[in-house]
Amino acid sequence: MQEVSISGEISRGLSLLCQSDRDAEAAIAPRMESVVSRLSAYVREIEAFNPALSLVGTSDRRELVARHILDSLAPLGIIARKLAEREAAGLGPAHIADVGSGAGLPGIPLAIAMPDARFALIERKGRRAGFLRNALEALALRNVSVEEQEMEKVPPGRFALVTFRAFRPLEPKIYKKLSRLCAEGGALAAYKGRREKTQAEMAALEQALPSLAGRWELLPCPVPGLDEERHLAVIEKMAAAH
Repeated sequence: MQEVSISGEISRGLSLLCQSDRDAEAAIAPRMESVVSRLSAYVREIEAFNPALSLVGTSDRRELVARHILDSLAPLGIIARKLAEREAAGLGPAHIADVGSGAGLPGIPLAIAMPDARFALIERKGRRAGFLRNALEALALRNVSVEEQEMEKVPPGRFALVTFRAFRPLEPKIYKKLSRLCAEGGALAAYKGRREKTQAEMAALEQALPSLAGRWELLPCPVPGLDEERHLAVIEKMAAAH
């Protein structure tokens, strides 16, 4: 597939995303050319390093764009609204952590679409952290940093939002480790698939942690060009026990 087709696939997907969500449109449309250009360059970076690092499970560009780039951006409007609500409540600037970032998904696509937010890509594997640093330099992304360490070693309470995608199931132990990274009024944003499966996962988590009742919601975020269910589980941080 020629280079022009990468940009075309991304541009078509973003146009569909903008049509379906006004907040996504507000973030992307005024800078569409720049966003498409940077996302296309990011795809090329993944392709160049994927054979050595196994960053994503496909070598097909169309699938890479749909399952990884557009999938990462599908909840953009939801995330933008959550951060706007936080800012309106006077809870500080938007600082977002992408835990287990791997290839930089969803952190890098989100950072390209949201240049006013700060992102930290948390990745414990040295070679993948090296890829992330190289990609940020190649893309000239100045609103993103790489933190090469276990999430348990990241200082607590730093982030308005903690995202994770293709991560371990949300068991109580994992939830607590992730939640500790959230600042006051912060939340977790878990990229998930089918509603039925995710609801069962969340019900089990709530059973183990009853104080989560009423503190989470499951929001649909269909991916342009992908005929599969996608949802974002947004979980408010529980208040600390006194």
